[in-house]
Amino acid sequence: MNQLSCLIVDDEELARTLLVTYISRLPYLNLVGKCSNPIEALQLLQHQSVDLIFLDIQMPEMIGTDFLKSLSHKPMVVFTTAYAEYALEGFELNVVDYLLKPFPFERFLKAVNKASDLSKLKSNTESTSIISSEDAATEKNYILVKSEHKVHRIYYNDIHYIQSMREYVAYFTPSGKFLSLGSLKKLEIDLPRNKFLRIHKSYIISKEKVSTLEGNMVHIGKEKIPIGASYREEVLQLLF
Repeated sequence: MNQLSCLIVDDEELARTLLVTYISRLPYLNLVGKCSNPIEALQLLQHQSVDLIFLDIQMPEMIGTDFLKSLSHKPMVVFTTAYAEYALEGFELNVVDYLLKPFPFERFLKAVNKASDLSKLKSNTESTSIISSEDAATEKNYILVKSEHKVHRIYYNDIHYIQSMREYVAYFTPSGKFLSLGSLKKLEIDLPRNKFLRIHKSYIISKEKVSTLEGNMVHIGKEKIPIGASYREEVLQLLF
């Protein structure tokens, strides 16, 4: 597994002690610091980069969500808190996982494995992105995608849908899934609008691959893709 440098930010000493114990059991985790408040953490992050932060939410000086929003460079984050009501906000901030105190080692391990998988994905596809050419013909019928150190020519007709996965996008085709650095926002501009439509903050679909509308979902083959509330009217107008 990839070696992950990690930081604990929690105002409870017992919570910090438990996390230190859990981290010590996993050789691929390297604890670089433990802070009792976000101010200490901000000072540490000025001269120490980390891959993963175990972050409490309810702390006196600054709540964990505000601390995370303040970071210009955001590491992976696992929230560790006793307050379940922050779960939704946590996932809107793209945290890796949300651990509700008290949590056993098995649940901690599951969260760490998620972080490790994301880290491996990032390292495997580092410097990979959509390759665009300014002089490409306007009638081009494919997109060039860098994935796993290879350049793939993916024809528009072979793309069923595209899903956002944090800083990556996944292209789903009959020959498999291709992961690449990128964003749906850029793809909305690059892909031909007569062929593709964004129907959710996390999905762009091929118009011609849609077979059925079911409630707030469209069917593409065996997959059911959700329609975001703000996209529904346009989806109905353009597809149905």
